[in-house]
Amino acid sequence: MREIYAIGDLQGCQTSFEQLLAHLPQDADLWLAGDLVNRGPRSLDTLRQVIALGDRVTAVLGNHDLHLLAVAAGVRQTHGSDTLDDILKAPDRDALIDWVRHRPLAHFAQGHLMVHAGVLPQWDAAQVITLARDVERQLRGPDWRTFLSRMFGNQPDRWQDDLSDEDRQRLTINALTRMRFCTADGRIDFKIKEGADAATDELKPWFDTPNRRTANVTVAFGHWSALGLVMHDNLLALDTGCVWGGQLSAVKLASTPAARELVQVDCPQIRDPLALADDKTRNKIKMSDRTQDAPKAAKAEKPEKAEKAEKSEKAEKSGRGAVSKIGKVGKVERAGKSAKADKAEKRKDN
Repeated sequence: MREIYAIGDLQGCQTSFEQLLAHLPQDADLWLAGDLVNRGPRSLDTLRQVIALGDRVTAVLGNHDLHLLAVAAGVRQTHGSDTLDDILKAPDRDALIDWVRHRPLAHFAQGHLMVHAGVLPQWDAAQVITLARDVERQLRGPDWRTFLSRMFGNQPDRWQDDLSDEDRQRLTINALTRMRFCTADGRIDFKIKEGADAATDELKPWFDTPNRRTANVTVAFGHWSALGLVMHDNLLALDTGCVWGGQLSAVKLASTPAARELVQVDCPQIRDPLALADDKTRNKIKMSDRTQDAPKAAKAEKPEKAEKAEKSEKAEKSGRGAVSKIGKVGKVERAGKSAKADKAEKRKDN
């Protein structure tokens, strides 16, 4: 059986992805936690490279991947921070979009469940796959454009067994690709984007909710860069903020936590959330006594100037990230800080 490495959000950072691949076994299977594209400077190159890896890759859909599909379908407009034009203008655009819309929304094998964002506490692994397959059939069908035109929105925000088909599918997408915090009875919060210590008495990180029915499997996910790397017995948080100047992380999946292996590469900072913050947010950041408060304070994002984007792209293309490899890790709360830790602390996730 081939080794499996679960990898966090790529977001169009193809150079960092290449560097990470160079330190992984060439025959290993790769589970990608979604958000393959967007915000990084090389979305097209990243997507083509992932496709070229063939059946080695299992990539679940993230919110940025669904956004790409919706823009391609003509049901959403691009945002100022998007870096999707190279895909949308590519001569093989149709084939690329077709490949993306045939990706799974969730993947379950060998006791590990991978989703992009989170799982509602009422769902067990089997139900997650059932709900995901329902959405996948729509995305892969002839009416996928019409389906996507109805799928964006925050309601319903709570699980009920008697939801209509459309509401159930929208809630499934929101939970699996957008969720960070929720209540014990499965109401999703869409506002809080800080780390786990932003929890309230009512709102908890989805994986800390009591009686979570996926606690008997290991859930691997990305999406939450402000959370950082978390490795518990039954949890792997993999988004370590590559696009924000953090790291790109891969974890070898294993039957026991002690047999896991962590491989990381440092990433050039493509996006600076502090530079994009409004004045109120900047003042809050300046008043902060701890650098780890920065990703909590960075709430707003505005389009970058063309010059800044060009400089960022050059940095990513020429960057040579340092590699750290930790073998046989056990129960780990956070990854050790690299020389770029101060940058990683300043990133935020949207």
